[in-house]
Amino acid sequence: MENVLRPLIVIGGSVVLTLLIGWATDLLLRKADERDSETQLWGLLRRGRFPYQLVLCAALLRGSYDQARLTREHRVAVGQLLTLVLIGAAAWLVIRIAAAIVETSYTRYARAHHDAARVRRVRTQVSLIMRVVSAIVGVVAVAAMLLTFPAMRAAGASLLASAGILGIVAGVAAQSTLSNMFAGLQIAFGDMVRLGDTVVVDGEWGTVEEITLTFLTVRTWDERRITMPVSYFTSKPFENWSRGTPQMTGIVYWHLDHSAPVEEMRDRLRDILRDCPAWDGRDYGLAVTDSTPNTIQVRALVTAKDADDIWTVRVRVREEMIRWLNERHPHALPRVNTAEAVPPPGLVPSQDGARHRHYAHETPRTGRG
Repeated sequence: MENVLRPLIVIGGSVVLTLLIGWATDLLLRKADERDSETQLWGLLRRGRFPYQLVLCAALLRGSYDQARLTREHRVAVGQLLTLVLIGAAAWLVIRIAAAIVETSYTRYARAHHDAARVRRVRTQVSLIMRVVSAIVGVVAVAAMLLTFPAMRAAGASLLASAGILGIVAGVAAQSTLSNMFAGLQIAFGDMVRLGDTVVVDGEWGTVEEITLTFLTVRTWDERRITMPVSYFTSKPFENWSRGTPQMTGIVYWHLDHSAPVEEMRDRLRDILRDCPAWDGRDYGLAVTDSTPNTIQVRALVTAKDADDIWTVRVRVREEMIRWLNERHPHALPRVNTAEAVPPPGLVPSQDGARHRHYAHETPRTGRG
């Protein structure tokens, strides 16, 4: 009878005690969250209740398993398994606690500062710090698990003796990986590129979506994801449209006929921008920047508060100006020289095929005098 009751009491008591402690801790965190709703720390800590209960249960079973006197022939193996579970659950819990603290600190910083660029920079650093912490905790946990085996402890002295040689070999073999890791840290704390920045790499325009210690992901405007090593951003030039102020100046080009009404186009550009909500009102301009034997190049400068709005303004200006020219001044559109030209307003063809401008104040002459 004792052989049955003792294991039930030990195992059952450990499980019940784990559930009671876990429930009491969760209740305290819930009340703290309700009392202090401005911080997310207590709510985030509640996410770690499962690894917390797993640590409690593994620790209680590991300490009381010998008293259960169950499967004595496998006592060492079961104890080893409970130790491994305890180490893994503890590492999991540490990562959850660190994530809760870091996320709470970032949320408070984001609420206190309204500068989007600084917030994105801190977000990038926080993300990489969490990855570094997770990697360090994971490596320490795996090392602790391996050291629980007697064979690994016996080999510890020889491993330490050859650590220098292994370090050199590993550094040479993983040169590219290590360079990417150092590049990731350089990006995080050197403020070269941040999460949410608008960048142009290899001719592709997109937004930085994810930054890790080894690679970076750019989401393009057509929802594609470009993944590249972070060392690319430390070894090659790239465009960062979000660096400094997000305000931008955009350019729109038209190739038009020499008779294009440039002054009227300036007035039309002003009217288009006034009706465009994406224009920030800072500046605009229109000028002839080049000419060829057949066309002239007209350039419009427009401004907006960020990269997304400058795209909207450029598209709007291009479409509206072409529509206006097609309706009001079709002669200003480029055409093939051999095609019949549409005369501009005020020009009437004469009988000999030449074009003359007719003025209202002129009167036709009827005689030689």
